[in-house]
Amino acid sequence: MMSNILLKQKQARILIALKDTSQDWYISSLARASGTTYVHTCNFIAACDSVGITTNEKHGKLKIIKLTEKGIKLADMLSSINSMVSIQEQQKPAEAQVK
Repeated sequence: MMSNILLKQKQARILIALKDTSQDWYISSLARASGTTYVHTCNFIAACDSVGITTNEKHGKLKIIKLTEKGIKLADMLSSINSMVSIQEQQKPAEAQVK
């Protein structure tokens, strides 16, 4: 189940956004930052909560979403994968010009 929810672009963007601890993250702000719908983000965060990737703190009606230690490690790995893929994609056009 883990690979099903983590290796998709929208879900990865949500977790990577959560790495930014300079602001409080709510479902609506995560949805905006990741370009996903509120419902999609809410469902994904619920799945992450259930496997210990995220946690939330209630402040009145608002829920602040945070990564757990496990979630931080996963978000770091996803960032690394994104970086590797970006570098590889940038190298392909250069290799094509050499041929």
